[in-house]
Amino acid sequence: MENILIQFVANLINRYPLLKVCQGDISSAYEILEETFTKGGKLLVCGNGGSASDSEHIVGELMKEFRLKRKVYHEQAEKLRAISNDLGPVLANHLQGALPAISLTGHSSLTTAFMNDSEPELIFAQQVNGYGKPDDVFLGISTSGNSKNVLYAAVTAKSKGMKVIGLTGQRDNLLSHYADVCIKVPETETYKIQELHLPVYHCLCMMLEEHFFGNIVTG
Repeated sequence: MENILIQFVANLINRYPLLKVCQGDISSAYEILEETFTKGGKLLVCGNGGSASDSEHIVGELMKEFRLKRKVYHEQAEKLRAISNDLGPVLANHLQGALPAISLTGHSSLTTAFMNDSEPELIFAQQVNGYGKPDDVFLGISTSGNSKNVLYAAVTAKSKGMKVIGLTGQRDNLLSHYADVCIKVPETETYKIQELHLPVYHCLCMMLEEHFFGNIVTG
């Protein structure tokens, strides 16, 4: 891993010393995500309650600018201008580079239809089944690590050839058994776990942004 990315993890640990025990797993999760986006894959992420909000938050940090400016690559900017003299320059000047990520916690029409017609706990699994490809990653966020709808999605992801990352509390849990990497933050109470989840995924998003957009030639 690049030295600048190692520094992001070091800064995280300096600010949140409790997370020292997660250092290796955070780095491993980053490496999985970097490989996925390098290969043109995407991230599918979900959770319940506060973790559903975290899922949306992560997508927001990846799909638009977070800390760095992310103007589109020069090649794409030139294509946009060539396609339309009127619309192209606006797109070239204002579109932002993105890392493809989808939160499975929205999509109310699909969610309510599937829950009404089939097994409600499989709603995340159904979306993984539809969206998931072998180069993709599934990130399941669960403070307990035992949320059934997240577990069903993790098993489905594995069946699709996807990598699985878990983000949980410190107790042993079922999600960690299915995950390629499970970041188990060292707390057991839900709100305390959630308080540590945010800096962990912010760190991952900053590292990914630095790697993919830190030195690009823009339009």
